[in-house]
Amino acid sequence: MHFLDALHARKSVRAFRPDPVPRELVEELLALASRAPSGTNVQPWKVHVVAGEVRAQLEREVLAHRETKPHDERAEFPRTSKRKEPYIGRMRKLGKDMYSLIGIPKGDTAANWAQWGRNYKFFDAPVGLIFTIDKDLDAMSFVDLGIFMQTLMLAAKVHGLDTCAQGAWNNYWSVTRKVLGVPDDQYIICGISLGYADETAPVNGLVSEREPVENFATFHGF
Repeated sequence: MHFLDALHARKSVRAFRPDPVPRELVEELLALASRAPSGTNVQPWKVHVVAGEVRAQLEREVLAHRETKPHDERAEFPRTSKRKEPYIGRMRKLGKDMYSLIGIPKGDTAANWAQWGRNYKFFDAPVGLIFTIDKDLDAMSFVDLGIFMQTLMLAAKVHGLDTCAQGAWNNYWSVTRKVLGVPDDQYIICGISLGYADETAPVNGLVSEREPVENFATFHGF
């Protein structure tokens, strides 16, 4: 697949087929992603790749923990910003579109809770990736990690795979840390589901809207 085709075709997939993804292919994707730039070449990313029984254990333990509390008592890393418009509106539009596709009416708390819980099943993808960085790195390393993840997701699309980036994994960092043996000096940032999209699933018909360039770009000196 041509890069521009992959760029336009990539989207967040929230239902996957069970078809396995070979370890060799995952390693190739990670090697490609490692070509991503980072400030002064620090390459801060660390990745825990889960499949098979370890993936199943992580799913079980996080979902069991989730039944006792909506999220861990404190955030794994500072998340104190308050979202405002237009960001809240974009979030609500995405949520409304997604839940309409899968038939969850507004106010159905139980169905909403169950659908959100699919994050911790990696949306049934056979491979999950959990991303961490050292706690003593500055905020620019979060930017570096984002670039790495985008490179990985585009590389996956070129190879016929689909992905979903998931900030939800930070909600239950304590269980994830225990199951995967993540050292205490690393932040658990987020995850990615990786596999082959279930094209029959209505939720995968969702394509999120993008703002036109004039809404976010200011040109100087042209």
